[in-house]
Amino acid sequence: MRKLRAKSLVLLLLLVIVCFNSIDLCEGRKGKHWRPKKGPFSSLTKKKGKGKTGSQHSGQGNAKPKPSPSPSPNQPVKPSLSPKKKPNPSPPQNPKPSPNPGSSPSMGQGKVTPVSPTPIIYNVLDFGAQGDGVCDDTKAFEDAWAEACKEEASTVLVPADYQFLVGPISFSGPYCKPNIVFQLEGTIIAPTNAKAWGEGLLQWLEFTKLRGITIRGKGVIEGRGSVWWTGTDDDLDPVDALLSEKMPSIKPTALRFYGSYNVTVTGITIQNSPQCHLKFDNCESVAVYNISISSPGNSLNTDGIHLQNSKDVNIHHNNLSCGDDCVSIQTGCTNINVHSLDCGPGHGISIGGLGRDNSKACVANVTVRDINMHNTMSGVRIKTWQGGSGLVENVRFSNIRVSEVQTPIVIDQFYCDHASCKNQTQGVLISGVHYENIRGTFTVKPVHFACSDNTPCSDISLTNVQLQPMKEQFHMYDPFCWQAYGELFAPTVPPIMCLRNGKPASNRVLSDHDTC
Repeated sequence: MRKLRAKSLVLLLLLVIVCFNSIDLCEGRKGKHWRPKKGPFSSLTKKKGKGKTGSQHSGQGNAKPKPSPSPSPNQPVKPSLSPKKKPNPSPPQNPKPSPNPGSSPSMGQGKVTPVSPTPIIYNVLDFGAQGDGVCDDTKAFEDAWAEACKEEASTVLVPADYQFLVGPISFSGPYCKPNIVFQLEGTIIAPTNAKAWGEGLLQWLEFTKLRGITIRGKGVIEGRGSVWWTGTDDDLDPVDALLSEKMPSIKPTALRFYGSYNVTVTGITIQNSPQCHLKFDNCESVAVYNISISSPGNSLNTDGIHLQNSKDVNIHHNNLSCGDDCVSIQTGCTNINVHSLDCGPGHGISIGGLGRDNSKACVANVTVRDINMHNTMSGVRIKTWQGGSGLVENVRFSNIRVSEVQTPIVIDQFYCDHASCKNQTQGVLISGVHYENIRGTFTVKPVHFACSDNTPCSDISLTNVQLQPMKEQFHMYDPFCWQAYGELFAPTVPPIMCLRNGKPASNRVLSDHDTC
């Protein structure tokens, strides 16, 4: 019993000690080194307070910035500026040119097409021109040109609804700025007073030694050539005509270009020139299109367009009627392209005459195509004088339609415009001439090939040539060939049996006189 009591006392004592220690331990956690856990309620209560947190570090680490409110569709967004600092104005910059009206830059490129500078216009009226067809306006034209000459891409304006009496004049370089435009909307008339021409001049309106010259518009160059052709001026009063002096024997060309590059003539009308209407001499890169040339069929030596010593020439879509060749291609010409013309009356389209006065002549790379000819003396023609030298090569005539043409196809190495010419053995060589699709009606002879014994024509080809006589009761001639060599690539109408096959038997070696 005693042992049991003793064990009970020991156990009781141990329980008392354990309870006492546990009370001290729990109270010790409430000291300053311990922090009681916060319940969920207390943390929620603090979040609903005034929004101030006890520690700055704990509030910024994970905080996300508020998104700014999106503006309404109708409310413009204003840039936010600091109240203490105003933006400095940017320095002025050179303005960019605005695009041309009606055009916009390509999407994504960001490029703006610059506007071409407005051309400076010099109106001849502002320089004293009267435009009444009576007063001499030559000085006004000279003064307007002198000012335009100083400005690149400037314009001399000859306004519509006026007639300007202008004497012989030269619009010349070589110190003029390039790309000048002569805008012809009115009418320029030539003087019929013999005193205005002195002893005779070769040209009336002349443009020389220019780079980039354009004559354009709907105006008229009126040569009043009847006083030269017949000795009387249809525009003159009969009494004044009797009192007027006789015109000089040298007849002027109406419009001439000399020594110029990049020449354009378009839109205008040239009529009744005393001699040739439009001439290009020693020019390069020439374009003539949409013009009209007109003079009576009996006006002597009034060529339509005359080319000499010029290259890279394009003549197209023109109406040409005159008293001589519609187009005349002379020595020194190469790379000539003539197409889409109406020709007649006149003498057709000609290469030559070449080799006059025993001179050397060179013509190469000529194409004449898509031509309508009516009431002309010839169709397509090559003519050379006896005694000349040089070479005509690589010529093509195609798609030529003829109506009432005397002789549609001509090569004549015995050309002579006098009553008689001296016979000579030397001549200009002709080689490589091709005729394709020549069709229509003739009144005298379909083909005339008259070549020199010493310098025969070689490498002539004919393809699809069909030429019918206009009326059977006319006296017609058969095709004629002399010393002409070449080939027929298809049957012709009428048959051209006189063309010799192959090459000339002599096969003469070319000399320095022949080569170009």
